[in-house]
Amino acid sequence: MTSLIKDFVERVDFESYEDFYNNFKLKYKDDYNFGFDVVDKYADIDPEKVALIWTNDKNESYTFTFKDMKKLSNQAANLFKKLGIKKGDKVMLTLKNRYEFWITMIALHKIGAIAIPATHMLKYKDIDFRIKQADVKAVITVEEDELIPDYEKVEKNLDYNLQKLVIQKDIDGWINFNETIKNENDTFERPTGDEKPMADEEFLIYFTSGTSGLPKMVSHRHTYSLGHIPTAKYWHNVVEDGIHHTAADTGWGKAVWGNLYGQWIAGTSIFIYDYDRFDGIKLLEKIIENKVNTFCAPPTIYRFLIKGDISGYDFSNIQYVTTAGEPLPPEVSKKFKEITGLTIKEGFGQTETTLAIGTFIWLDAKLGSIGKPSPLFKTKLINENNEEVDIGAEGEISVDVKENIPEGLFKEYYKDFEKQKSAWHDGYYHCGDTAWRDEDGYIHFIGRNDDIIKSSGYRIGPYEVESAVLSHESVANCAITAYPDEIRGQIVKASIVLQPGVEPSDELIKDIQNHVKNTTAPYKYPRMIEFVDELPETISGKIRRVQIREKDQNN
Repeated sequence: MTSLIKDFVERVDFESYEDFYNNFKLKYKDDYNFGFDVVDKYADIDPEKVALIWTNDKNESYTFTFKDMKKLSNQAANLFKKLGIKKGDKVMLTLKNRYEFWITMIALHKIGAIAIPATHMLKYKDIDFRIKQADVKAVITVEEDELIPDYEKVEKNLDYNLQKLVIQKDIDGWINFNETIKNENDTFERPTGDEKPMADEEFLIYFTSGTSGLPKMVSHRHTYSLGHIPTAKYWHNVVEDGIHHTAADTGWGKAVWGNLYGQWIAGTSIFIYDYDRFDGIKLLEKIIENKVNTFCAPPTIYRFLIKGDISGYDFSNIQYVTTAGEPLPPEVSKKFKEITGLTIKEGFGQTETTLAIGTFIWLDAKLGSIGKPSPLFKTKLINENNEEVDIGAEGEISVDVKENIPEGLFKEYYKDFEKQKSAWHDGYYHCGDTAWRDEDGYIHFIGRNDDIIKSSGYRIGPYEVESAVLSHESVANCAITAYPDEIRGQIVKASIVLQPGVEPSDELIKDIQNHVKNTTAPYKYPRMIEFVDELPETISGKIRRVQIREKDQNN
């Protein structure tokens, strides 16, 4: 058994959350590089250690050791260098959950190029926006044809030629990545001099979901990968030489939260299921079949699972489960535990951070709470005067950066000084989210600042009301937003997608309203209900409440 975690933390074992919070410290050299100091080091000291277990719907399965990853990433790095990709150049990846994503990411880290993962669900305007905003020099994509024409169309509008690579296919004007790297040298020397990547330099950019406007470019340093040690070791509770799976598309930050950095540093392997179409039961079967020990997924997937018939499945190999991305509805947590015996531990973070708040391994899960602060972040709940609020009072989740910038916190909003200035000021990074802290120190998420509803003097967070509405048997999906009202200022509106076969009616509206009154504080019930066929979503699947609000403002 080998783990490199001791290379990067001063202490590994802690007696309590308080011990962890007060004494966890990272250590690393100025030229730390995940590709060389984690992947290649594992390949040298334990070459047969399993890094990645991959399967898809075509009955293809591969297991990659760290020896394999070192060789393949070296070949990819040599190919990129031959194509003129150098330190600081931006490379965009739309690779779904193909195993080539992991090879490419490591290769780019070794070169010092900046990786920009993106979802394969992008449309032409999304691709055009990202490539031009980030000055992308090369793209690598999946073999499906949908994205190919859009990339080519964008390239025609540029004053330079994109380097274009595609996996497993011969297409005119594109480099077949899988075939071409076979001819490259499998040795890649660590760069020196000006080409040497340094720990505090940029290595990764993610575009945000764009729930409240155009996506922002979130730029991270190489040390971001170390910031995920608490994510993996002390929240996911990964097992050394075990197997972890986080359900996430590689186009979103959650993929590297759960399927790359912290997990490999802590010594666990990653399982990836590259499905063509999401099926919760099929995902569960693959997880069980591949003996996954620790599992993380957004609440939406847990909802899919409990709505399916999963009572007959063997959960004995799964030891620990976690969730983040949006608040977990209490009824989902209770039902999942009834069926599996497993308690879902919540956490909170953003594209801009690693895990900032979590129900760490020493903490009992508390329904409705996202946990307690990570030791990497001096997380505070503050008011508009930047003063810490009292227990029970609402405040903005913020990170105190007056003394130092945490390793897991982003460097900047790339090429967007105004957004940077609005988020970083007065010694804090302002997350833009509202929460409250209870007497035990647990933090309870309320909502995005823009999503908070102000009605007759009350401040109402959308998630608690959404959870109440979703617990009604007739409701499939729901979004809670503010609706303008002359008397109350705003009222609570519910946009509801009904379960198949359920018909809208005035009686159903009253029944849902009474259900919410009996589930949460009565003043929070939706005074307006609109039944809709679907909710507006970002390409990452997050509800765009701002779009609903804008439509209502214009009516």
